[in-house]
Amino acid sequence: MSKPVCAFLGLGSNLGEREDNLYRALTLLSKNAELQKISSIYETEPVGYEEQPWFLNLVCRIGTALPPRELLRLAKEIEGWMGRIVSFVNAPRPMDIDILLYGDMVMETKDLTVPHPRLKDRAFVLIPLAEIAPDRVHPVLGATILELLYLVEGKEGVLRYKGGLDVSVIRGRAL
Repeated sequence: MSKPVCAFLGLGSNLGEREDNLYRALTLLSKNAELQKISSIYETEPVGYEEQPWFLNLVCRIGTALPPRELLRLAKEIEGWMGRIVSFVNAPRPMDIDILLYGDMVMETKDLTVPHPRLKDRAFVLIPLAEIAPDRVHPVLGATILELLYLVEGKEGVLRYKGGLDVSVIRGRAL
């Protein structure tokens, strides 16, 4: 078995019981990866397609032995189990899970780019990521997450919804 890698995932929900969706997705993730840290939840205005409900977003740090493509497959399975139907870019969804960082890996394939290609442009990702990993260095840009947050636009559309989540509470939750 491979040595666990530290990865960061972004989770978002804007359909159904958004907060419950986040907890459920974290619970499902915890069955296949070690949840190490979870940011606060942030309420954020939609990006791209604006005629939809606001999102609840968070970032979590996990330890995983899954290779990046297997982690992506798990994320897509969880999205599907939670009712996500792929329709159009930036469509409303009960759950969206993105791989933001996977160790210091840099990769680009047809279906997966790590680090996430729009990470540096998304305040709704950088704010919670900076909360739990401010000094983490972006492996391509060479800047810390805090430095990227300082430069990003749109911070005013990201509002703290609920304080940091306790990993042990997620691990103990029943589906």
